[in-house]
Amino acid sequence: MSLDLSEAQINKILESYKNKREREKQRYDQIKDTEEFKNYNRNKAKLHYENNKDMYKERYENKKDLVKARNSYYYYKKIDKIEKFKEKYPERYELLENDGYFKLKNPSESS
Repeated sequence: MSLDLSEAQINKILESYKNKREREKQRYDQIKDTEEFKNYNRNKAKLHYENNKDMYKERYENKKDLVKARNSYYYYKKIDKIEKFKEKYPERYELLENDGYFKLKNPSESS
């Protein structure tokens, strides 16, 4: 399936998309401060949270140690004592290494 569109057709598609986004933005700006809209979105968010509470709890439990290790690393980095962090919490440092945290932070140093 090949879509061979002329320049005019492409411009028309882009223009209609732009106009649609502008209309949606105007509609949102008109209704965003109404009490009905706020209540609807609050209820929708609450329902989503209630339906996915176990998933969020599981995700929190899975990442709890990683977040603790990362926060400790930030603290020791801020006070410029990373070597002390490595000595005091070798398991946290190892966890960050295994997760690839240092490779992501310093892409230019990777070989």
